[in-house]
Amino acid sequence: MTDNTVTGTQYLKTVDIGICTYRRPALVATLLSLFELDVPEGVKVRLIVADNDEEPSAKASVDRLRETAPFEITYVHCPKSNISIARNACLSECKADYLAFIDDDETAPPHWLAALLEKADETGAETVLGPVTAVYRDNAPGWMKRGDFHSTVPVWVNGEIITGYTCNTLLRMEAPSVKGRRFALALGQTGGEDTHFFSHLHAAGGRIVFAEDAVLSEPVPENRTSFLWLAKRRFRSGQTHGRVLAEKKPGARRVVQVVKAGSKVLYCALFAALSGFNAVRRNRYALRGALHMGSMSGAFGVREIRQYGAVEAT
Repeated sequence: MTDNTVTGTQYLKTVDIGICTYRRPALVATLLSLFELDVPEGVKVRLIVADNDEEPSAKASVDRLRETAPFEITYVHCPKSNISIARNACLSECKADYLAFIDDDETAPPHWLAALLEKADETGAETVLGPVTAVYRDNAPGWMKRGDFHSTVPVWVNGEIITGYTCNTLLRMEAPSVKGRRFALALGQTGGEDTHFFSHLHAAGGRIVFAEDAVLSEPVPENRTSFLWLAKRRFRSGQTHGRVLAEKKPGARRVVQVVKAGSKVLYCALFAALSGFNAVRRNRYALRGALHMGSMSGAFGVREIRQYGAVEAT
């Protein structure tokens, strides 16, 4: 654990860590894990907690933890039940060289931040992503645990990462592709705001790289351990992907996009049916099909499923 609270020290690099929260008691575990970070020498860390609840429900916990925190903690109340507003509050509040994001139900090992910074220094990339490892309950379905359907890693397209996520990321704040960029408010209750943000960041010339050692852990609550929850999640992700592609492909090109997505739905349905009793393989194809169905929906401009602004069990 590194104590960054002492003033008067000259720092070579500054990092703010943003945590957006909405009525989630697990925020305490997230903050306590960040208190144990092994911060590289010459790096100053500050934590930003953006509370998205209508009431400042996280403030008491933050105030209590501030007494023993090794870092400065800034609390921002964003009472709109819109995750984009909370994420944008972190961006606006950030005065550091870098802004990292971690979710309020994740925990970080001591080396997490150092691994992100090392990859940023090594590559000079504007964005660094790390993996998130799902931690399943004992009573989670066997196929789900074997297939590890909840863990998060980037997707490479033709050898590069073209979009990202906010559950484990580091942004170089002065980079032209990052500076002044904000999350879309229209996607702040449906989700997909991170895909939209990073897709446009990449299109503006921002490079996205992967730090495989910067691993975070995320427990999977019981209400997420169902095929239906995963299918809705994949469908919504597909909607955002379809919307982003449709912005780039108007008219006839959009029709081609929809036809391609439809053919992929049929392909996935066929192979899901052929997978028989192999539940991992069958469900993986079925969920992939849900993603492509969502892509078709997004291309047609169908409104996304609401995801944020509701309380989930943790």
